[in-house]
Amino acid sequence: MKVVLAGAFGNLGAEILKALCADGHEVVAADLKEGNIPELKGKYTFAAIDATKPETLEGLCEGAEVVITTMGLTGASTRFTAYDIDHRGNMNLYAECVRAGVKKFNYISVISCDEPGAEKVPMLHAKYLVEQEIKQQPMDWVIYRPTGYFYDIAKVFKPYIDKGEMQLLKGHGGVKANVVDCPDFARFVVDHMLDTNVTYNVGGKETYTYEEMAKLCFDAAGKEMKIKWAPIWLFGILANLPKIKKAGKHDIILFSKWTLSHDLVGDTEVGEASFAEYLKEYFGKEN
Repeated sequence: MKVVLAGAFGNLGAEILKALCADGHEVVAADLKEGNIPELKGKYTFAAIDATKPETLEGLCEGAEVVITTMGLTGASTRFTAYDIDHRGNMNLYAECVRAGVKKFNYISVISCDEPGAEKVPMLHAKYLVEQEIKQQPMDWVIYRPTGYFYDIAKVFKPYIDKGEMQLLKGHGGVKANVVDCPDFARFVVDHMLDTNVTYNVGGKETYTYEEMAKLCFDAAGKEMKIKWAPIWLFGILANLPKIKKAGKHDIILFSKWTLSHDLVGDTEVGEASFAEYLKEYFGKEN
């Protein structure tokens, strides 16, 4: 089966690409730049795209039955917003799918993007807009809403663990999530890419509070746990500081505020990977 994978060389995209190639699909791996995955050499076709420029998408989906997109803004940017990439970029891709007669559109969204208040968080709201628009169209769709990824938590927590003090939101230490490992989630996506008009809230098998996650990280690093409890209103002030906005970090801070203050627990639990064991390996390497 011919499958187009947009955003093929991000952390999740690369794992989906591996799963697609393992299953023997004819894969077009599309992204701004081609990543280096030696074990997949010769097993896919690369297409250079910029989803903010529809002309770069022309012909991309010819002959494809399924399109999977992981495209989204994941870090600070002074050039683009989540609305540019997550919303308009994915809808540009969707328009090309329609033109090419693609049968299934698979979209990687994010959990809780439809909850009250999420409309004030661009990195959530932009994905919600895509969800709503593709649901109103005749093409079959599958929406995946992951809770978060192992590597994201480890990466975000690492500077705090290195410094010896984690910062969490006061009054929200009990907020919990069941984040999922990327290879497990990628396998789930590929296994369900032919489903019809369904939304999956996807998480891993272990659920922890953020305070528990912090303890797992400190323990793995062989350090005593220290937590600094910050008031939630501080994030709002930080997000609107001129220097933060200038650096393109406004939306990231709002997203962090949201994730640290809302339960993110997916009812579709996938994979066998242990988050606790992942953290032991991640932080244990430095001991």
